[in-house]
Amino acid sequence: MRPVSRDRVIAPFGGEPVALLDVAVAVSEGRSETPPPEIAEAARTAAPLLAHLPSDRVRAAVEAVIMGRELDAGLQWMHHAGVLGVLLPELDVTVDFSQEAGRRHKDVWEHTKQVVRQTVPHPITRWAALLHDIGKVKTRELLPDGRVTFHRHAEVGARMWDPIGRRLGFERPERNKIRFLILHHLRANAYEPGWTDAAVRRFDHEMGEHLDDLLDLSRADVTSRRPGRRQEAVANIHALKERILAIRALDARIPPLPPGLGNAIMEEFRLPPSKRIGDLRKLCEEAVERGELEERRDASYYIDYLRKQVPSP
Repeated sequence: MRPVSRDRVIAPFGGEPVALLDVAVAVSEGRSETPPPEIAEAARTAAPLLAHLPSDRVRAAVEAVIMGRELDAGLQWMHHAGVLGVLLPELDVTVDFSQEAGRRHKDVWEHTKQVVRQTVPHPITRWAALLHDIGKVKTRELLPDGRVTFHRHAEVGARMWDPIGRRLGFERPERNKIRFLILHHLRANAYEPGWTDAAVRRFDHEMGEHLDDLLDLSRADVTSRRPGRRQEAVANIHALKERILAIRALDARIPPLPPGLGNAIMEEFRLPPSKRIGDLRKLCEEAVERGELEERRDASYYIDYLRKQVPSP
């Protein structure tokens, strides 16, 4: 049997496999209708050739798809055409992968497309949305009562992202940011009004420069069809942000630790001015963040705590 030539394999796409990506981008941007099934079938034959494209070209095309106004259609065509399976097999396996027993609309792929669509149109945040649940495939567990769990799927997904990010040529700062968002995408949605100020302060500190992007992703990650559920979740995240801003404002006026604590530490532990004073203050700050100590008490309260933490002079 004569081998099928490369040009014949990719003929429907203009002579270069990159044309498959151009179709996906055009569909996502609304410049083209989704191709008919026979074109998708031809695409599946040509799709393996995409594995040899430069990483920057692949990344640019996928990014253009997830930034498009018809991104659902673009992503779906990538799956049907075999493009997703070649470029992002970790995501392709989420298609028809159920999140809840007996509920087809809750499969990970449909959820993911909705989350990407609901995410603010910033490339890094949308990449995190696209891949935030890839860890579910490896962590799904069916419980005897019929429930489905995905214990630690965020951590697994963050580890899975590392080779993907390198494969697609992301610079280290971008890889780190997307990894952080995937790793922590569940944190904000766990907020409850009963959180102490210390817990809110700790959350703010741990999220750091990624806070706003994380909150954007958390809002988008609510796709429930239950009436009012999305509005309730978005309002909850808004309330968390408001508390963070209020606590920041309060801390700017009245720091959690009292003035004069440094002098009290030097006197109690017979220390000269040094970095050690700052280290002991930091012990108190961290205990406040953990909720072990109350904030804005007098210096003796924190000295009592430090006496238990450090040896006597």
